[in-house]
Amino acid sequence: MTTPVDERVRALLDAGAHAEAATEAVRALAPSVLRYLRRLLRSGADADDAFSYWAESVWSGLPGFRGEAALRTWSLRLAYRAALAVRDRAWRRRVRPFATGEASRLAVTLRTASAVRVERQRRTLDAAIARLTVEQQTLLSLRVDQGLSWEELADVLSTETRRVDPKTLAKRYERLKVRLAADLSGDE
Repeated sequence: MTTPVDERVRALLDAGAHAEAATEAVRALAPSVLRYLRRLLRSGADADDAFSYWAESVWSGLPGFRGEAALRTWSLRLAYRAALAVRDRAWRRRVRPFATGEASRLAVTLRTASAVRVERQRRTLDAAIARLTVEQQTLLSLRVDQGLSWEELADVLSTETRRVDPKTLAKRYERLKVRLAADLSGDE
């Protein structure tokens, strides 16, 4: 599906205005990409690193963008690869420090029984999602949070040498929902 952003970027590329096209693409796509990266990486610093990689990839790769997929899909593929690069770095294995103010926020939530229950459920869900592979987390995040179609998801997760079948992704998603439900019911 061609969007107004796709059309503006394509027109700028056709005119040879690569920097302007990249600026337009990054501005238009940044909010959803950053939301995806924050959800997937669960660390502001890691999401910022991956976002920088993503922006550089858009900037350098846009002149070669052929338009075989929607610009949004193409950019989410770049974001997925940026997230993989950040997660694969050796320093990534460090323990996340307790952020300033996080202890205070947690203390506030402990004041009522319902707040404690909600927090426990959120942590249980976050832990269950954290046990998933990057591809499974991407499938979940892009389908639920970003509302991508199976075709768009297949475009994001495919590589130059391996095309992912949208029907296979739909089946993986169904199995993933069953797995998460079982993990969550077993933790309570």
